[in-house]
Amino acid sequence: MPMIELDNITHSYGAGPVLHNFNLNIEGNGLTCLLGSSGCGKTTILRLIAGLEIPENGKIVIDNKIVSENGRIVIPPHNRNIGFIFQDLALWPHFTVYKNIAFGLNERKEKDIEDTVSKMLEFFGLQDQAEKYPHQLSGGQKQLVAISRSLVLKPDILLMDEPLANIDVKLKRKILDHIKKLKQNFDLTIIYVTHDHREAFAISDKIIILNEGKIEDAGTVEQIKKSGNEYVKYFLEY
Repeated sequence: MPMIELDNITHSYGAGPVLHNFNLNIEGNGLTCLLGSSGCGKTTILRLIAGLEIPENGKIVIDNKIVSENGRIVIPPHNRNIGFIFQDLALWPHFTVYKNIAFGLNERKEKDIEDTVSKMLEFFGLQDQAEKYPHQLSGGQKQLVAISRSLVLKPDILLMDEPLANIDVKLKRKILDHIKKLKQNFDLTIIYVTHDHREAFAISDKIIILNEGKIEDAGTVEQIKKSGNEYVKYFLEY
């Protein structure tokens, strides 16, 4: 049974629908990459799953529970246990690395916050950055802080919206290695959005290629590389 189901979803911005009668199933405990050019609906899908957007028609099911249906929220975003890493990272500029990671735990009034944050700092090699502020970090370090801040809350699902869009190639490789480790060390489902097929090939269990709100093809990395779909072949040339 899929962990996440988008069933007959229609959602619009302005004049026309971004998604129309759109269907998508995502299995649990793996990394699925939504791959496509700008405006194809990738980020909209993430926002619908997270509950930041409400589908006009259709329903979204997570772990066999309807969370959104036909223009209404059934389960609000804060009750879906989803982590969301935005493209701009949205780190608190006036908080240290430690306080950024601990923020959600403090809001929940969790126990053993110091121990939990320390383990996360160690996992990502951020111990020496704990008392620094975001403006004092490299781009790669900021990415790791954003990932840490989401993972420390133990989400069932982690949504990543083009997290490496503003990172140079050398740093990308290091961050992609960390993302691959997430699959081995954390029990979660990851949905990763990118327009770069090289990122998708490096980390994905399954790739879904989108074009103008429609699925052109879906499969493993090897299946996508051998796709007979003309759009997919054209897209992968760039």
